[in-house]
Amino acid sequence: MPMNAIEAPGKTITVRVMKYDGTEHRRWNAQLARRDGSLLILEAEFDIEVHHSQLGHIPLGTRTVEYYWLDKWYNVFRFLKDTGETRFWYCNINLPPIVEDSLMTYVDLDIDVLVQTDFSYQILDLDEFERHARIFSYPPDVQESTQNALAELILRIESRQFPFNE
Repeated sequence: MPMNAIEAPGKTITVRVMKYDGTEHRRWNAQLARRDGSLLILEAEFDIEVHHSQLGHIPLGTRTVEYYWLDKWYNVFRFLKDTGETRFWYCNINLPPIVEDSLMTYVDLDIDVLVQTDFSYQILDLDEFERHARIFSYPPDVQESTQNALAELILRIESRQFPFNE
């Protein structure tokens, strides 16, 4: 996996989110803040306003710090207040990302976890995962790895492991 293209902090990375059937779901640009082994930390700003069913209104310019592990089946977005303090974390269960040059692509596996600053959390979209597992024929190993990733993520949240300790 070529990593030399994204070694320099400040480098623009295009993040591309796919669904399991290969259709593009979302795309945005972010800046590389840091790389530490398999961990990439990106910083981004919403370039559009979003109305999200669980998150409410996300205004234009909302800043996020995004944590991607090239060897894990999840990522974590830390949404920031204008003051720079954490507003909440939003976690996605996904296939490990693939990086090519300045493009990072990952496949969203539907399950999300919304984590409040008091570390209470809500697991979202389990019904969507089950529906897509049938529609897209998620293989048994993908379904098992998804459940393992969710369990690992919950352990990370409950024990205040990085990045829930920043």
